[in-house]
Amino acid sequence: MDFLKPRYTPMSRRRRIYEGKAKVLYEGPEPGTLIQHFKDDATAFNAKKHEVIEGKGVLNNRISEYVFQHLNEIGVPTHFIRRLNMREQLIREVEIIPLEVVVRNVAAGSLSTRLGIEEGTQLPRSIIEFYYKNDQLGDPMVSEEHVTAFGWATPQEIDDIMALAIRVNDFLSGVFLGVGIRLVDFKMETGRLWENDMMRIVVADEISPDSCRLWDIKTSDKLDKDRFAATSAACLRPIPKSPNASASWRKASVRRGQVRSW
Repeated sequence: MDFLKPRYTPMSRRRRIYEGKAKVLYEGPEPGTLIQHFKDDATAFNAKKHEVIEGKGVLNNRISEYVFQHLNEIGVPTHFIRRLNMREQLIREVEIIPLEVVVRNVAAGSLSTRLGIEEGTQLPRSIIEFYYKNDQLGDPMVSEEHVTAFGWATPQEIDDIMALAIRVNDFLSGVFLGVGIRLVDFKMETGRLWENDMMRIVVADEISPDSCRLWDIKTSDKLDKDRFAATSAACLRPIPKSPNASASWRKASVRRGQVRSW
């Protein structure tokens, strides 16, 4: 089966499998494949803030393509096969593990809130956290004990997921550092890819500014989804850096809820 030259079916004739806040999954051209369509929707505060930013889906598609393609090349398995057009990718169908895997390099977001660590503090080492994928519950943080007790993943699968997360973090940190960007943290998802009777854990979903915290390495200006949360879609400007402005931003974040669950 040649996945590199799939039959293309117009969107109007495809069967929709799933639609989320930022992407739509359609039935793929071959068994075991899906088409992942990137939307222009931007959300924050658990979708309480929602706008459409023209071209966002195109950028996320191209960025995610770059990341997944290079991960495949260095031996990190992903669901990505190829980009189909400006908004769509051909991917392998996987059984998504209901966990968001967050890798933190710098204190920010809920970690700073929970532990009282000043945002921007370099962590002694990269920290991996698990969050249960459930929008109604606000994607709560869970432990490895929760993961195994409720059967979301086995101990071996957790080891595989953590090994993948560290490799992805190493790759992303280097890529972004090369263009003057600090990888503060990122979220990734994984899935079980079944090939006959064999199963392996692969990186799934997307890796883009929607799933990363990215700061300018010199100014610490936010270059990711947190900018959208603090501004309107028509005026995406850096978050103010003055002490008073930063304090106002933190207070506003507490009032409205976290930009992201993590």
